[in-house]
Amino acid sequence: IARHARAEDRQPVIRGVPVVSVRQSIVFNGDLGSGKSTVSIEIAKRLGLRRVSVGDLYRQMAQERQMTALQLNLHAELDQAVDGYVDQLQRDIAASGERLVMDSRLAWHFFTDALKVHMIPEPGEAARRVLARPSGPAESYTSLEEAKAKLHERSESERSRFLVRYGVDKARLRNYDLICDTTRAAPEEVIEHIVAVYEGRLGADVLRDEPPLLLLDPARVYPTEDIATLRGLWDSEFVGEVAGAGDEALEPLRIGYTGAHFFVVDGHRRLSAALQSGFHLVPAQLGGEGVRQ
Repeated sequence: IARHARAEDRQPVIRGVPVVSVRQSIVFNGDLGSGKSTVSIEIAKRLGLRRVSVGDLYRQMAQERQMTALQLNLHAELDQAVDGYVDQLQRDIAASGERLVMDSRLAWHFFTDALKVHMIPEPGEAARRVLARPSGPAESYTSLEEAKAKLHERSESERSRFLVRYGVDKARLRNYDLICDTTRAAPEEVIEHIVAVYEGRLGADVLRDEPPLLLLDPARVYPTEDIATLRGLWDSEFVGEVAGAGDEALEPLRIGYTGAHFFVVDGHRRLSAALQSGFHLVPAQLGGEGVRQ
């Protein structure tokens, strides 16, 4: 189990460079249902920062055009003026030097010295969340299956547009500093972890040496050992130590990513202990990343 960073080492470190916290922003990326709005609102309140939501702006633009959000996305693939207006707004904010919280699917591309957070719930859970909330003229779904399909279509539309116009892939994890799985973790738990990362109390070594830091739901990480080997890793004393120390004290797992699934490269014993301890998040670092087709 890894120790917390010392107090004097808690200055935020992004892309290997210490950053003075008064000048650092936090930018959130994630598809609908990821929880980024809820989390970014509360983090902005806690840190006393202004929050800007590009999603709110897009929804307003969709309503003004009497379109759904998906229709506006598809329209934006043909009309560069839609993205051009929003992009320039983000460039201006980034250039201003203001420290703020930004809720945007492309802010990570425009903000060079921010903590870049990417939120990744399981797609079915994201669809359930979107379906459960009040619908508006820009977003409306009649079933879980429709919500899941439309959210995927919207995400792929954005991804294609970003690849063509900016040459960047929003699905590539190494674009970000922090990947946070919000499938089972409550918003309060997610907020505590992100603030701990921002303040340098969690994952500072990973952010300094080999970003991104991953905070993953252990139930979504696939083992790469056979069941007999995994049973041999059971150690009740170690599980007790892990449960008592908490997930933030766990030495990061080494994880591979296929573009759709996470799997263990190193750390089966820690993953098993995290599952037995009921953790919703475990720290990890990225050992390899496949290209999503």
